[in-house]
Amino acid sequence: MSTPGLLYVTMQPQGSLPEAQFHDWYNTEHGPLRLRLPFITNGFRFRATDGEKPEYVALYDITDMAELTRKTYLDLRTDLIKTEREKATMAQIDVGRLLYDLVYEQKSPNFRPLENQADTDAETRGSVLVAVTTTIDADPEKQAEHDRWYREEHIDMLSRVPGWRRSRLFVTSSIDPQAPRHSLALHEYDPQNGLGGDVHKAAMNTPWREKLQQTAVKSKQRRVYQWYYTFGPAPRELSSLASPDCKGPWSSNDGKTRTFPSAARPAVESFITTKDGVELPYRLEGSTDPDAPVVVLSNSILVDWNIWDRFVDAFFARQQNQRYRVLRYLTRGRRAASGQQPVTVDLLASDVADLLEALRVPPKAARLIGVSLGGVTVLNTSLLYPECVAAFIACDTNSSAPESNRKAWGDRVAMSEQEGSTDPETNEPIVGEQLAEITTRRWFVPESYETQPEVLAPVKEAVRTNSLKGFAHSVNALCAYDIRDRMGSATVPGLFVAGANDGVLPQTMQKMAADLKGGADLKIIEKAGHLPMVEQPEAFADVVTEFLGKIDG
Repeated sequence: MSTPGLLYVTMQPQGSLPEAQFHDWYNTEHGPLRLRLPFITNGFRFRATDGEKPEYVALYDITDMAELTRKTYLDLRTDLIKTEREKATMAQIDVGRLLYDLVYEQKSPNFRPLENQADTDAETRGSVLVAVTTTIDADPEKQAEHDRWYREEHIDMLSRVPGWRRSRLFVTSSIDPQAPRHSLALHEYDPQNGLGGDVHKAAMNTPWREKLQQTAVKSKQRRVYQWYYTFGPAPRELSSLASPDCKGPWSSNDGKTRTFPSAARPAVESFITTKDGVELPYRLEGSTDPDAPVVVLSNSILVDWNIWDRFVDAFFARQQNQRYRVLRYLTRGRRAASGQQPVTVDLLASDVADLLEALRVPPKAARLIGVSLGGVTVLNTSLLYPECVAAFIACDTNSSAPESNRKAWGDRVAMSEQEGSTDPETNEPIVGEQLAEITTRRWFVPESYETQPEVLAPVKEAVRTNSLKGFAHSVNALCAYDIRDRMGSATVPGLFVAGANDGVLPQTMQKMAADLKGGADLKIIEKAGHLPMVEQPEAFADVVTEFLGKIDG
């Protein structure tokens, strides 16, 4: 039988540790690693408002405390995962680590878990936590009476205090038998509350409580905190990375998480794990405001997020766009591990939703931009998850694909299989030179080969090095889909964009713009083919900036 409980960690950074370095380490490295474990359901940091030390406390709810004795968790505290930065940082922090088993919980009928609230909500920002640590006489009867008082009187009276949300009673965990036994009570309140008022004073002044204070309680400490940060499984904080005190670049031991400090454009790269267990790497950069809207860029098939490099530079070069964060990610199929289920445009839309959830992007805070496969992905995401999306831009794509696509893409997979190229380091099969040459010739206008060879070469290399297994699996998404019926009930505003030289797509996308409920504009990028953000990044940035300006004012 599992025993739910709490990991309760107090922290006081020493004067030698710059504040930015402390927060970057905690919010980017330490906390998210724990949130990736399935038995740690949430994680929060609170900051003291009572003027006492330690100044910070972190809470992690655990579904079964026994998991903290097992290898999966214990490895986090070994050199296998623990980086040199973590060792150096923690050497400059006074840490108190306590483990508790849950004894009792009572919550308001309107209680909403903090992890389910957006960080931007006022009720999150000012959330109050009162933590009361009590050491009870070793007599089991006195300990039992103390617990009974909490259950039968105290929490019931606290529940009448205006703004009360939840109270929980914990006791020193049984997995830590050497630790002195004491109880921990956590009381959560709205920003506007009745703490210190008449109802609260009445709860703190009863005969039963006074009796326990005299006969059972050996010591007590009461701390008051305010919400500071909610962890997610994906690192997302950029503000600390903009400080000159933040050292870097930094990389985790496995290379999956990296930070790039910069006063102008800090960035973090890491990954999320989708609901079906696929890792999707991402890069988040731009505004240091944690409430800033997020522009999500979705790739075409066979490439990586570097196709957006020149556009992102042009986008941020415009002053009005520095209010945004930009999120890029590797579409399912870039790598060999693309999951077991068939890849469809609905699955790819769910990947975007998973990204937004893991990065705790607030409702309606995402602006989606996608090209080709990414174009139909962002269109479909806006139709399936309108609560997440404020606007979308779909480029060089189609709202339906005929069954005949299956043969065309199957022939391309067969071409790569026949070539037999492999990655020289991993020996993994890759797409290879032949399809890469044909694909890039089809995607770009001939003039670009003469005037921008250095721009097109990285795109061709991205195609060439794409996992063949991932390509063969994910190409199914481009076969026989049809989302036209959904477009008739769209609620998210959109824009359609096409390269002037991308075959029949400009005409096709004019029909798409008309099919979207309420209508949408179609913008044509001159001297561009299938990837206008690569060939004409400045013109593409102009179109995006104008559209977002209308959306965001």
